[in-house]
Amino acid sequence: MLYYLFRFLSQFNIPGSHMWSYISFRALLTLVLSLIISAWFGQHFIRYMHRRNISETERDAKIDPFGVQKKGVPTMGGIIIMMAILVPVLLLGRIRNIYLLLMIGTTIWLGFLGFMDDYIKTFRKNKEGLRGMYKIVGQVSIGLIVGIVLWASPDAVVRENVTMVKQGQEQVIHKSEPVKSLNTTIPFVKNHNLDYSKVMGFLGKYKVAGGWVLFVIMTILVVTAVSNGANLNDGMDGMCAGNAAIIGVALGILAYMGSHIEFAAYLDIMYIPGSQELVVFLCAFIGAMVGFLWYNAYPAQVFMGDTGSLMIGGIIGVCAVIIHKELLLPILCGIFFVESLSVIIQTVVFKYNKKKGRRVRVFRATPIHDNFRRLDDQLDPTSHYIFRNWPKRQFSESKITVRFWITTIILAALTIVTLKMR
Repeated sequence: MLYYLFRFLSQFNIPGSHMWSYISFRALLTLVLSLIISAWFGQHFIRYMHRRNISETERDAKIDPFGVQKKGVPTMGGIIIMMAILVPVLLLGRIRNIYLLLMIGTTIWLGFLGFMDDYIKTFRKNKEGLRGMYKIVGQVSIGLIVGIVLWASPDAVVRENVTMVKQGQEQVIHKSEPVKSLNTTIPFVKNHNLDYSKVMGFLGKYKVAGGWVLFVIMTILVVTAVSNGANLNDGMDGMCAGNAAIIGVALGILAYMGSHIEFAAYLDIMYIPGSQELVVFLCAFIGAMVGFLWYNAYPAQVFMGDTGSLMIGGIIGVCAVIIHKELLLPILCGIFFVESLSVIIQTVVFKYNKKKGRRVRVFRATPIHDNFRRLDDQLDPTSHYIFRNWPKRQFSESKITVRFWITTIILAALTIVTLKMR
């Protein structure tokens, strides 16, 4: 809103009004405003939840050995994150930008989905929350919408990079005409792009249509997988918020590089006109995460709940799809991936052996972060654990959280470096 106001005022040469056209100015202002809102609103939100006695009930010690310490802590803190993202973005972003509209829609959609889950758990005292099928339908729906909009919108275009040999040296330029593109960046490959239509080449003359169908399916898978991964990662104080902030910084760098024609040429990646507004959104996202950590760091004064975790994962997934970097997510979101994979492995192995009358588990507990805080005397004596002696001792919650943050920092750096490693 303010962007359009000051753009209008710039016609009258009002001092300072031209600054609002600079993406760096708006992005940094968004970051600061998001931090302020999350800190200010978070304090009032926590007080309100305490007055209404809306808090976490005592957890089962078999699931969370530190659960007794978390009794009485307010939940649904994802509302703080949502407010700290949406208010700065609506004030400082270019609302007509198709990419920004998709990010705002994803935030509201998955935030509401998570809110319904938290509402059922908190107010209806049903710890199962929203049925898993409804969550999947909600995640698939937003993935489908994003994929179709990027397919159909005339504003969702790229200027593809072309390598030319000039005076014996390779030079990267970008086509002057923006086009709809089915290319996506892949790591460690010289040509650096994968064309979905070529993957569907067996369809002959229908390969482009098949490529778009594959792109939509990929969008659905990415949004669903990252959203669920973030949800599983939200099991310790500050864990998900800290990892998400680091991932947000990496995505912000990737989005800025892809929106700047000179940087895009230097890195030999696609130039995506209009994607600079994602930098504004991601600065709000980072500010919201860091501001939320003020209250969510150990010992937590508030939990984000599914309102926050489902929304966070969806934001990361949709942003990566928009900037054509979704195939980098297994590296960037490696922690989320491992958390999800540990649950899948544990479930599959247990169910397979249960049919044969055996109780076999791979890890002490899943998601994998719980494996590091589970003691032998908290294990099921009737089960056989493949990695029973790993790790050999219990770690404190804060140590596990910080080590996971450090791992995500390494993965984020590696993700950015892959743009030149090929």
